[in-house]
Amino acid sequence: MSTLVFVYGTLKQGFPNFHRNPGRRIGGVYRTRQRLPLYVAGLPDEACAPWLVHQPGQGFQVPGELYEMPDEAMPGLDAFEEAGLPWGYERLRIEVEAVDDPSEVVTAWAYLKRPQQLSACPTLQGPFEAYTPALAAGYWLQGATP
Repeated sequence: MSTLVFVYGTLKQGFPNFHRNPGRRIGGVYRTRQRLPLYVAGLPDEACAPWLVHQPGQGFQVPGELYEMPDEAMPGLDAFEEAGLPWGYERLRIEVEAVDDPSEVVTAWAYLKRPQQLSACPTLQGPFEAYTPALAAGYWLQGATP
């Protein structure tokens, strides 16, 4: 079995944590159906981290990639994203649409931050329209291994 996962940040192809993405990419570019704010956070143990915040109606329709993720890979992704921890991401189901054909809408999991986490972030930039290679250029994660 597999699960659809929408990635918008470091897990995208060509980005710093793509090696942690065990999924099979579904062709094309997708974007969030709702507008959501995308920030770049600077944290004590991570720099240039993309934060898509669960504040529907704010920000932009953020582009990303859609992956079929093996079900057995989901616990590892949850652990990497620190899902469920007070400082981690929250895995939520969101609607995404194909950029080339907005009538093609699918529901996928995505890792989002809670709005109340914004105030605890030491440095925050954005919101941005997309997480680009220029924004990811200074990305680092303390203790990360390939």
